[in-house]
Amino acid sequence: MADQKLKVTLITGRTIDQGVGKERGKGSQEYFDTASVVFIDASDMQKLGIKQPRGANPGMIFIPCGSWANCVCGDDTYTMGMPLFKGFPAEVEPASDEPVLKLEELLLKEYGRSMNCQL
Repeated sequence: MADQKLKVTLITGRTIDQGVGKERGKGSQEYFDTASVVFIDASDMQKLGIKQPRGANPGMIFIPCGSWANCVCGDDTYTMGMPLFKGFPAEVEPASDEPVLKLEELLLKEYGRSMNCQL
C-alpha cells in the first residue's frame, strides 16, 4: 500500500523547455506542459502510488518557476524580502482526482485575477 504523504525538499528553478514554452506565450499549451509539472524521483513516486516518474533525486522535488510553483512556495519572506524558492521542506500527496489547472483557471482560483491582468 502506498503512503499517502511524503516529506520532501522542494526546489524551484528555470528550465530550457519552460523558456521555450514561455516564448510561445504563458497561455500556450507548450508553456502549460513545461511549467505545470513536478519532477519527482521514481522511488518517491512509488511510495505515493503514482506512475510516470520524472525526476532522479529521492526526497527532493523540482517545480519550474512560475505561477504553479508560486502557489505552493508561499509568500513568507522570513524578513529577507524574497520568498523561499529553494531547499525548503514540503509534503506531497497524490491528487489523482484533481486536474492540473490551466493558467487562467489557476490565476482565478488562487489570486482572483485573470490573464487580462499583467503577468
